[in-house]
Amino acid sequence: MSYYLVTGVAGFIGWKVAEKLLSNGEAVLGIDNLNSAYDVRLKYWRLNQLKKYPYFKFYCFDLVNLSALKILLELYPVKAIIHLSAQAGVRQSLENPWLYVESNIIATLNLLELMKDLKIPKMILASTSSIYAGKEPPFTENLKVDTPLSVYAATKKSAELLAYTYHYFYELDITILRYFTVYGPAGRPDMSIFRFIKWIYEEKPIKIYGDGTQARDFTYIDDIAEGTLLGLKPLGYEIINLGGGKNPISINQVIDLLENYLNKKAQRVYLPFHKADLKVTWADISKAKELLGWEPKVSLEEGLKRTVEWSLENIELIKNIQV
Repeated sequence: MSYYLVTGVAGFIGWKVAEKLLSNGEAVLGIDNLNSAYDVRLKYWRLNQLKKYPYFKFYCFDLVNLSALKILLELYPVKAIIHLSAQAGVRQSLENPWLYVESNIIATLNLLELMKDLKIPKMILASTSSIYAGKEPPFTENLKVDTPLSVYAATKKSAELLAYTYHYFYELDITILRYFTVYGPAGRPDMSIFRFIKWIYEEKPIKIYGDGTQARDFTYIDDIAEGTLLGLKPLGYEIINLGGGKNPISINQVIDLLENYLNKKAQRVYLPFHKADLKVTWADISKAKELLGWEPKVSLEEGLKRTVEWSLENIELIKNIQV
């Protein structure tokens, strides 16, 4: 039996990608270090969903540990690497840049080396819309993006460059996916949607960095997972945006929708805008349509409704999660 290696499998996107593979009868080899970047109880919740599948194997260690990674990949035949683990967060990356270099650059280098040595035919590499900071939207993949505004963006761009080098010298097939503001059920608690739902439900003030007019190209998790799996086809080396692709939605508009679905008013507290954040994210997804036949199916209204419904069904978990 051969496996899809999914790194960051207890993370938001990793969990959903693994779930889709497993539900299709595929075997998944999952790795996650279960770090405390955010409340691990949510990571364990996701892992427990995956452990229901017979073809799921999980190992807890850090991808920086090259020797452990090598032993594992020599033990389990891998037909593709779906590299979704990363240290995420724009503002946090300025506080501990060394951690971001280890998690986002060295870990990627280790996987590229083993992909080359073990002749693994395909890698999906997760990247981010944060790379486009300072550019005018809508963002196309051919924009020159060499002025990152955070350590996080700089390390993700560095991973992209490493991937190109390995493709060039060793003809590795690597598809880089730049994700745009992914949200949905069991989403990251350090992201706005999770926090807003929790704070509105608990009738606590919502913290908004800026005046709330900043806008995002929100993309529902199931759409992202489907686009990720479509990226497994042979493409050589490509960078592809996965985003909502329509007019971005302001943070204030999102809060309005959440108030409606929760039937509660938010207490909005506006804080200074952080200069490492983007005012607007907006993906040009024409390349994803052309190469992958992909475009998002779930509207923001429907996606937020599903997210609120999941949150209310799991409200005891939500109340205990630290944000």
